Amino acid sequence: MIKYYLNWKYILAAIALLIIAGTLLYVNSLARQLEQEERQKIITWVEANKEIMLAPPEANLNLATEIIAHNTTIPIIQTDKDGKIIYTNLDSARIARDPHYLENKLKLFQARHTPIFQQYNPQNKEDRNYFYYGDSTVLKQIRYYPYVQLCILALLIFVTLVALSNNNRAVQNQVWAGLAKETAHQLGTPLSSIEAWIEILKETPANEPIVAELGKDLDRLKLISERFSKIGSSPELEEHDLVEEIERVVSYVRKRAPQKVSFELHTHGESDVPAMISALLFDWVIENLLKNALDAMEGKGSIRIDIITHPTYTFIDITDTGKGIPKANIDKVFKPGFSTKKRGWGLGLSLSKRIIESYHKGKLMIKSSEVNKGSTFRIMLRK
Repeated sequence: MIKYYLNWKYILAAIALLIIAGTLLYVNSLARQLEQEERQKIITWVEANKEIMLAPPEANLNLATEIIAHNTTIPIIQTDKDGKIIYTNLDSARIARDPHYLENKLKLFQARHTPIFQQYNPQNKEDRNYFYYGDSTVLKQIRYYPYVQLCILALLIFVTLVALSNNNRAVQNQVWAGLAKETAHQLGTPLSSIEAWIEILKETPANEPIVAELGKDLDRLKLISERFSKIGSSPELEEHDLVEEIERVVSYVRKRAPQKVSFELHTHGESDVPAMISALLFDWVIENLLKNALDAMEGKGSIRIDIITHPTYTFIDITDTGKGIPKANIDKVFKPGFSTKKRGWGLGLSLSKRIIESYHKGKLMIKSSEVNKGSTFRIMLRK
């Protein structure tokens, strides 16, 4: 089905290109024909002008006069053999306003068309007048029409692609949100069952150590379920201390990390950094980034977390000494499904970016990364 869709996409693109090429060829052909007709009109106009100049007083000049009078569409500049302008039918008001207008037009006409010359004195071959002319408004419109059409077509294609992209993104968001909520719903039944079994185990005093550990795991599963249930819902942002929130997540991850991995939290002199966040979802992002750093270090190294305040933003940088990210993968790490690990769905960073940017109106990015030296992920939260 996908291959069939791609084939049709290429076929439609080829048809569009053929239509555009055909339009350009046809319009250019029309423009050349009209250009030839206009040159012939100018030649006729020049001949009529000569007839008027050389005709005896008793001659009937009605036709020549009519030819001269009816040329209101093709601009003309007549010069003598020395290049001095003798006549023009260009806008006299514009010529009066701009002293360089006529001179510039003459240069344009000289570059555009071969001039037509006329000799009024048969005895003096050097005594010639030259007629320079430009394109009529109709010819200009015909020449520019296909390019205007292409610009409009390109704009329509761009708007359509943006609309389709936004629609696809909205559908993806709905799918992920639906999947998350369904996961949270499905977890509800076994969690209730486990909670009931723990209550039964509590009846036997000898089970206290087991009950305590099961209780911790149950609380953890409830937290995960609650996080999933929040995806797709309007976030309830409340003011929390980022230092306290991050310390709690670091403490949780540190207990489950290899002993050869060290953690450092630097607040740069700040003991309390308030921010409007959804604590459940924000903690999930920090946890994802820390686990991502652990995976990159493969059991040894250090993770440094910096909380930096700024008049507009609060920055949270998470730096690891892991294997880094190749340049070819920098633009892919936040895409759903991308993962360099054999296990997992590749959704952690994608969901983290969505939580920070869609729910908290902040930014999550790769600040820097170097292969075999490590990476720094940066969270930006607007104050």
